[in-house]
Amino acid sequence: MTNTMTRRRVLVTGGAGFLGSHLCERLIEAGRDVLCVDNYFTGRKDNIAHLLGHPRFEVMRHDITFPLYVEVDEIYNLACPASPIHYQFDPVQTTKTSILGAVNVLGLAKRVKAKVFQASTSEIYGEPTVHPQTEDYRGNVNTIGPRACYDEGKRVAETLFFDYLRQHRVRIKVARIFNTYGPRMHPNDGRVVSNFIVQALQDEPITLYGDGSQTRAFCFVDDLIEGFLRLMATGDDVTGPVNLGNPHEIPVRELAERIIRLTGSASKIVYRPLPKDDPTQRCPDITLARRLLGWQPSVALDEGLQRTIAYFDDLLAAEQPLRLSGAVAD
Repeated sequence: MTNTMTRRRVLVTGGAGFLGSHLCERLIEAGRDVLCVDNYFTGRKDNIAHLLGHPRFEVMRHDITFPLYVEVDEIYNLACPASPIHYQFDPVQTTKTSILGAVNVLGLAKRVKAKVFQASTSEIYGEPTVHPQTEDYRGNVNTIGPRACYDEGKRVAETLFFDYLRQHRVRIKVARIFNTYGPRMHPNDGRVVSNFIVQALQDEPITLYGDGSQTRAFCFVDDLIEGFLRLMATGDDVTGPVNLGNPHEIPVRELAERIIRLTGSASKIVYRPLPKDDPTQRCPDITLARRLLGWQPSVALDEGLQRTIAYFDDLLAAEQPLRLSGAVAD
C-alpha cells in the first residue's frame, strides 16, 4: 500500500469540466490524491458525481481568479471556458480566468515547489498561414476580435508560464490542445461535435456555419488525457509547448454527414454565415509529441463518435430536450 505521506497530491483546476473530469478519473486510477477545483461556470457536478465517494477525491468550489492556498505536488490548470459560446458570454471574465488564473496557479506552484501544467490551446495560432501548425509558428491572431478574449488570454498565460520558469525556476509543462471530443462535453457548448450529435439524435436540422469546407482534426478525449499524463511525466528539461491533437483533418461538412449516418438520423444540413475570425483550417503537427512523449492518437473517429453518441443518447433520455444555438467549428 502507498504511504499517504508519499502519495502525490494533485490539484486540477476546472476539474468538473469535460477534460478535467476525465483527467481526475485517470489520476485517481494512477493512485494520486486529487483535489478538484471548479466554479461550475461550464463544469458540471454530474461529470464528477461518480467520484465523490472515492477516498482519494476531494472537491472545492472556487474561482481561480482568486488565490488558492493548498498543499499539492502537481497542478493541472484547466480552468477556462473553452467553447466560443461560453468564452464570449463574458469576455472580460474569460480573459481574467486565463491571466489571473495563471498568475495564481504559478504563484502556488512557486510557493509549494509543485510541477504545473498549463492547458493552452490551438486558438493561439488564430487563422493560420502555416499548415499544419508547428509549435514554432507564432500565429495570426486578431487581438481585438470577438475571440481575442480566449486567444490572447491563453497567449499571455503561456508568456507567464515561461517567465516563471526563467525568473523563478518553476517547473512547467505547456500543452496546446486541438479540437477534442467525447463523453461529458457540455451539451450547449456550441461546438460542432456536441451540437451535431444532439441535433441528429432529435432529428433536428443540423446547423453548419459557412459552406462546411473548413477543416478540423478531432481527437478523442481518452487520447488527449494520455498526452497530458505523458507530458507531465517528462523530465524538467521538457517544458513544451507541445501540440496535442489528431493530425488527420476532415471537412466539417463530412463530420456532419458521418454523425447523421452513425445515428441513423433524418436530420438535414442547413447553412449559416461563417462567424468572424472562425479559422478555415486547424490541424496540428504532432512530430514533437511523437518524439518527446511517444504519443499519438489511437481512437478512430467513428469509434470515438459512437461512444460520444451513446453518452448524449443517455443524456437526452434523462433530461428535457436540449435547445441549441447552432454549431461553430471551434
